[in-house]
Amino acid sequence: MNGYVMGIDGGGSNLRVVVATPDLQVVGESHAGTVNPSVIGRETAAGLIRQHMWAAITNAHLQPADIRAVCIGVAGASADHSADWLCEVVGPITPNAKIRPSADQEIALVGAHGKREGILILAGTGSVAYGVNPAGQAAAVGGWGYLLGDEGSGYWLGMSALRAISQASERRAAKTTLTESVLHELNLEKPRDLIRWLYAQPRNAEIAQLAPLIIQQADAGDAVANCLVGEAIQHLAGHVTALRDILNFPDAPIAFAGGLLTHPNALSSGLGRHLQLPAIPVPLYPPVIGAVLLALDTLVQSEKES
Repeated sequence: MNGYVMGIDGGGSNLRVVVATPDLQVVGESHAGTVNPSVIGRETAAGLIRQHMWAAITNAHLQPADIRAVCIGVAGASADHSADWLCEVVGPITPNAKIRPSADQEIALVGAHGKREGILILAGTGSVAYGVNPAGQAAAVGGWGYLLGDEGSGYWLGMSALRAISQASERRAAKTTLTESVLHELNLEKPRDLIRWLYAQPRNAEIAQLAPLIIQQADAGDAVANCLVGEAIQHLAGHVTALRDILNFPDAPIAFAGGLLTHPNALSSGLGRHLQLPAIPVPLYPPVIGAVLLALDTLVQSEKES
């Protein structure tokens, strides 16, 4: 198989676009911040994705016609409900390519396992458990977004910490070292300054970025932070348990993904112990290479049919 393919990973906080060869050699790439259309709007998201598709192709010293297949997965725009939009975003830049609309959790699963089978528990800006059983049946638990769910995610941890700080400031909850550390991180003087900060503009990514600080405080022994991390572990483990049952796949291999689970910390280690895993699972590839693998699969299937 000859030619080049493109993988697009629009995670909750970052965009990654790569151009790769069939043997997974990356020859061009480009990166940006969030392209979640639920956060920045579809028009802005589409513009950013197209801009960085062009940049990746240019960095590879190629032309758009050289790209034979594209797979795109974007947080907030799963192919289940936004396939047409995903195709409309990609089509004008690579009009000759086969397009595979996907979802951020699917490309992460394929990257982590190296194939479209198994279970992925993802905790980054958002959270979701996604799995595919040996029969090819797929299902997800969670992934409802920050308004309806995303329990155990970076956003959930960050917002839970802000609530804990507000309540502690009025003696409605226990004191916590999170107050001083979070206010310092946000360059605020007192807890009520959070009101002005929070409502001035959308803060999803910034709230999620507080999660490592919360996990750090849990490691340092703060009782409130430790409680929040424990609740996050229960939520994420519950996602996996439910998904195993839905897929009838009790021995499914489990992978971790997302910025909160891909390195040792109180959350990832605690979740691993809860799921009785021998160690924190290490993904084979990042999600953007999962998108490349799905693009290659689309190209193979196309060649078989032609």
